[in-house]
Amino acid sequence: MDEISQRLYVERTLAIIKPDVVHKSEEIEKIILKAGFLILQKRRLLLSPEQCSEFYAHQYGKLFFPSLTAFMSSGPIVVMTLARHNGINHWRSMIGPDSFSVAKESHPESLRAKYGTSDLKNALHGSDTFLTAVREIRFMFPNTVIEPFHSKEQTEEYLSTNVIPVLLHGLTELCKEKPLHPCVSTDAQCVENLVYYKYNVVSLCIFSHLIRFGLLTGY
Repeated sequence: MDEISQRLYVERTLAIIKPDVVHKSEEIEKIILKAGFLILQKRRLLLSPEQCSEFYAHQYGKLFFPSLTAFMSSGPIVVMTLARHNGINHWRSMIGPDSFSVAKESHPESLRAKYGTSDLKNALHGSDTFLTAVREIRFMFPNTVIEPFHSKEQTEEYLSTNVIPVLLHGLTELCKEKPLHPCVSTDAQCVENLVYYKYNVVSLCIFSHLIRFGLLTGY
């Protein structure tokens, strides 16, 4: 079940390419895709200081807050919704520590160490928790609908109760069907026979994948 689990249980996270490296956005996007992420949404925009203050409201009151909002509104940014198995932690590990100086010393291979130039201009942003990701994605993509993630057990129960029985019954009945006159060469019957054999091949492929992923047993 490991392979199918990784396909089913993905996390979404928000990534921001900040103004200091927005000119390298294509290069960074290639790194993101190579790491196994899907880019579900992407937009380039210029935030106002007020929008930056709202986005970073949790940092309000800290000494660097005015500099942060001024920097983030100083030029265009690229925001992306990324999706991957364990996406939040994986993206955070890729970009490295918030502090550029710490990233350079302890995580020299991280993206912040590579593209950042200071603790303020640290190149990239990544959501740190699931709830933060939901809030940030909705902020940058207001029309996004984020469905609640189902647990592995809930998904397996739904598949075994509602999906597998229907597939099993339908494919079994399909395999039982045979053309009445397989050797008759009229055009209509040839097409019908061809469709029958095509569907049988598809049925076998579906069966093999269900068995491979452990969704069917006893075969």
